[in-house]
Formats: sequence, C-alpha cells, structure tokens
Amino acid sequence: MAKNFNLIKKKLMKQLIALITILSIIISCNKPKKMANQINTPNQAQNIYRFKLKTLDGNDFDFATLRGTKIMLVNTASKCGLTPQYKDLQALYEKYNDKDFTIIGFPANNFGAQEPGTNTEIKSFCSINYGVTFPMMAKISVKGNDIHPIYQFLTQKSKNGLQDSEVTWNFQKYLINKNGMLEMVISPKILPNSSEIINWIENN
Repeated sequence: MAKNFNLIKKKLMKQLIALITILSIIISCNKPKKMANQINTPNQAQNIYRFKLKTLDGNDFDFATLRGTKIMLVNTASKCGLTPQYKDLQALYEKYNDKDFTIIGFPANNFGAQEPGTNTEIKSFCSINYGVTFPMMAKISVKGNDIHPIYQFLTQKSKNGLQDSEVTWNFQKYLINKNGMLEMVISPKILPNSSEIINWIENN
C-alpha cells in the first residue's frame, strides 16, 4: 500500500510541476503584449507626428519634422466667399514662420464643390492669386465617409484627447501646440489675423 501511495504521489507531483510550467509560459507570453499596448496607444492618440501626407507637388511630408513648432491646419477652397483668407494666412506665415510657427493648408471639396480643381490647378491658383508659400497638402476630404485620417484625429476626442468637433465650412482652423497636441478649434469666419490667434501664437 505504501509503495502504491508513493507512486501516486510522485505522479501527481510531476503533473503539478508540468501545469505550473505551462501557466508560467502563458503568463510570460501575454505580458509583453499588454506592455506594448500601454506604451504605444497613448502616444498615438495624443499627437499629430505620426502622420505622413503628400503635398500638392506629390512630395512626402512628415509631420514629425514639425516637432517643437506650433501648427495651424486649415481646410481651403478656391471658389469660396472666404477664399480671400489666403491673403491673411500668407501674411501670418511670413510674419511668424521663423518663430516656431507654420501653417498647413488642406484643399478640400467638401463644401459646395468649391474646390473642384486638380492639385496642379490648386497650386497655380494659390501662387498666382495669393503668393502662397506655406505648405499645401494634396487635396483630401475633411468630413464624411471618406474623411482623411488626419481629420479623424482633429475632429475626434478619442484620437486628439481634447474635444469632438466637425468641420463646418472652408477655412476652419485647428491649432496644434509645440507638443503636437490639438489645443484650439477656430471657426471658419474668424480671420487668421484675429487677436485670438495672434495671442495663441505669441504666448504659451
């Protein structure tokens, strides 16, 4: 009897050790995945630096190159009542672009089909009529089912960490701070040289 009991005891011990080993492997395999999610998700949800787009010329533009710079993002159109804001945007850019500030234009045809042109036509229009030299991205959609990922970031609190919003018309402004985070949303009718925007550029 004692001999059988010892055999059973040894067998149970071997099974217990094997079970503990398997559980240890499972736990060690799961930990890195959880840590990776904890490390990556907050950074991706809070800044603009992960985006890479094409310019009107078809060149790559990496937002990571703008670290430490305040950024105004504005959706533009060539046949809108607010199109003359291009002049104010260019003046603002010339005044502050050497002071850690830049403007990025996003031509979009979402409102009244007021930006029907090709990227080449848009570039020509901006250059000839307003002397635009600030960076202009290739034409995108800023709302609706085909909204571009960068505007998903700008308009969804779950992605930008600040607030939900909607692009209501051409020339709406999104202000990004030096850490790449959304800080303010400015109505289309508020001019680029308004005191609200100037104060934001010059302070903080």
